[in-house]
Parts: sequence; C-alpha cells; structure tokens
Amino acid sequence: MFTFNHFNFNVLDLERSLAFYKDALGLVPVSKKEADDGSFTLVYLGDGVSSFTLELTWLHDRTEPYDLGEGEFHLAFTVPDMDAAHQKHQDMGCICFENPAMGIYFIEDPDGYWIEIVPDKG
Repeated sequence: MFTFNHFNFNVLDLERSLAFYKDALGLVPVSKKEADDGSFTLVYLGDGVSSFTLELTWLHDRTEPYDLGEGEFHLAFTVPDMDAAHQKHQDMGCICFENPAMGIYFIEDPDGYWIEIVPDKG
C-alpha cells in the first residue's frame, strides 16, 4: 500500500520561502538535510497535524527562476475559517486567483507556485 509522504517545490531564496510558508500557512521546518558537497539544502515543512510534508529544495548555485510550465499543478490546503484566511492572504498581497463560485482561491509563493485554499467541510 502506498501512502503520501511529501511534495517538493524548488526555491531560489530559502529564507524568503521559509518566512512565506510560516506566515501564510503556519508551516514550520520538521527536518533539514544539507548536501555533503554543500550544493543543496532540503527543508521539510509540516503543519503540525498531518505527517505530510512540503519539501523545499534550495540549489545553492541556482540564480534563474524555475520554469513552472503552464502552472497547471498546485498544492491545496483546507482551512476552517475561510474568511479569516482570505483576509490574511489579502493583507499579505499573495492572492493570485479567486473562484467565488467554487468557494476557493489561490495564493502564490515567492517562486510562483500556486497554492489552493479550500474551506474545511469537516
């Protein structure tokens, strides 16, 4: 049986990304790995509830933004208070798309990855 483990985003500025994910989604580092040759750093972020992690990969020599193709992939999070979350993200200026008919919206991280915010129907 397969179970989800993690999802990866490559980032250009690790500290900026760590700050964004903490402020926007409350994600915090749960583990970190440095390459033996110093070429990359992996930081795994967790939500404190599930075992699923978001892996941020920082390739130290990379200076060019990543080609995200047509951006048709995304990560999604549920939130119990959609109005409070929306206000927080609006204040941060990171909302990039809204679909009121579906009751969802997307935020964009510093590297251009989209993250869907979905109401918790729990």
